Amino acid sequence: MDKGNGKNQQNRLCLLASLSAFFWILLLYFHFVVLGGRTGGGDESSTVRLQSNPPVVVESRIPVPVPVRVVEEPPRPKIAAAEEVITPHVTEQQQQQPKTFPFMRALRTVQNKTDRCGGRYIYVHDLPSRFNDDMLKECRSLSLWTNMCKFTTNAGMGPPLENVEGVFSNTGWYATNQFAVDVIFSNRMKQYDCLTNDSSLAAAIFVPFYAGFDIARYLWGYNISRRDAASLDLVDWLMKRPEWKIMQGRDHFLVAGRITWDFRRLSEEEGDWGNKLLFLPAAKNMSMLVVESSPWNANDFGIPYPTYFHPAKDADVFAWQDRMRKLERKYLFSFAGAPRPGNPKSIRGQIIDQCRGSKVGKLLECDFGESKCHSPSSIMQMFQSSHFCLQPQGDSYTRRSAFDSMLAGCIPVFFHPGSAYTQYTWHLPKNFTTYSVFIPEDDIRLRNGSIEERLSQIPPEQVQIMRENVINLIPQLIYADPRSKLETFKDAFDVAVQAVIDKVTRLRKNIIEGRTEYDNFVEENSWKYALLEEGQREAGWHEWDPFFSKPKGESAGDGSTGSSAEAAKNSWKNEQRDQK
Repeated sequence: MDKGNGKNQQNRLCLLASLSAFFWILLLYFHFVVLGGRTGGGDESSTVRLQSNPPVVVESRIPVPVPVRVVEEPPRPKIAAAEEVITPHVTEQQQQQPKTFPFMRALRTVQNKTDRCGGRYIYVHDLPSRFNDDMLKECRSLSLWTNMCKFTTNAGMGPPLENVEGVFSNTGWYATNQFAVDVIFSNRMKQYDCLTNDSSLAAAIFVPFYAGFDIARYLWGYNISRRDAASLDLVDWLMKRPEWKIMQGRDHFLVAGRITWDFRRLSEEEGDWGNKLLFLPAAKNMSMLVVESSPWNANDFGIPYPTYFHPAKDADVFAWQDRMRKLERKYLFSFAGAPRPGNPKSIRGQIIDQCRGSKVGKLLECDFGESKCHSPSSIMQMFQSSHFCLQPQGDSYTRRSAFDSMLAGCIPVFFHPGSAYTQYTWHLPKNFTTYSVFIPEDDIRLRNGSIEERLSQIPPEQVQIMRENVINLIPQLIYADPRSKLETFKDAFDVAVQAVIDKVTRLRKNIIEGRTEYDNFVEENSWKYALLEEGQREAGWHEWDPFFSKPKGESAGDGSTGSSAEAAKNSWKNEQRDQK
């Protein structure tokens, strides 16, 4: 019996072992053959299904190593195939999300229709006083020849003018220095209706640095280190500010009441003129508003010279315009200025000769010593009595006289496009024939007809239309009283600020869209771009190219000229002699 029982036990064990082996073979067959065949290409879902719906009985009964085999990763090629299906879907979602930039909040303010300042906010840097107010405390050092202290009074307008001869209106007239824009503009900014302390809302950022006053202190008798000190100090201060990092200064702007050549020293030679503010890398990103800009550089923009008229209310402007319309003008043309015997290219000598020889022309000669050229009433009286006012180049392209004459309702006559047409593109119409006359300088040099003959050919009705256009331009060519604000008119300050805002806004939108404003931009042709018609994106040949060709021997792209620097120096020497 014992032997029989042992034999039966062995048979049972063999049977159980066979059944167990059969079960495992069946399970492995089911996994690799049946389930493996269903995948048909092995996408990731087969692995997911095995993990999410395992056979409960099997998982509870098999040894630990077995589940490791069941959830083993499929071969690598199969994973790659799955990624090819999934990855494009994720990338498409990412591409649908708009890019974000630090200035997006400022751009979105335009969409808020309840915010009257949307898209117009200006943030003003709180500069240390050494960059502005301290200069006014030392006003006697601002000019070698002129005591500027009286000219910095009344928010930069200077002392009031007496109306003894009845040339002016009773209010709003001041003895304003032609280089006082630094102070006037900064004080006007204090009255701007959309200032903000939140720079993230700002459409542009103003830097109240008195750049013109700074360089005026050190042009004569100081080394280049002293001339450059404040400019280097300023950019160092700005670049440490968080506002600078948003656009690396490309949304910043500042004002200098000097011509651009005072800020474009080409070398480190002590005898070279001016400082190098506009050549500093940081300053090249900013926009600098000057009374005369460079035709070959993209970081400065022309704004009007200040006139003697600074109205405090709209009624003052209306009254002045009406008065200019009603005046009787006995002279066909007039000129106030002095010859430039040291400049062989100057046409002033020929213009003075023509004025002297004409019965319908008026000349106000300017020279050293006492002269009516230094009398605002004498100048304005002559302009008010003339149909046309001659505005040749001075020591540089531009003259304050051009704005004084237009203020008097006198039609300006220009002889170089750089005197107005390429300078003040924010403030003057692109179609210059509507408000001015252009006589090329070579016509005067070569005596191709007289000025009197040229102007006499313009029909009286056309003269009337042109004068009306000039009178209508008056509000945007003057700086209103910085202590008040005009209600319906936009003055020179308003026009300039809006132009800066538009410039920065276009730049921001172009950055978002990944495009540039112009195709194949050439900085040396900067003067051309403001003259392009809407839709044009590239500057080609222009009829004024000969006027802006650089002197021989000058390296292309350096942005200034030796002759321009010399002109800047001469303008200082003639500051007391001529109404620029």
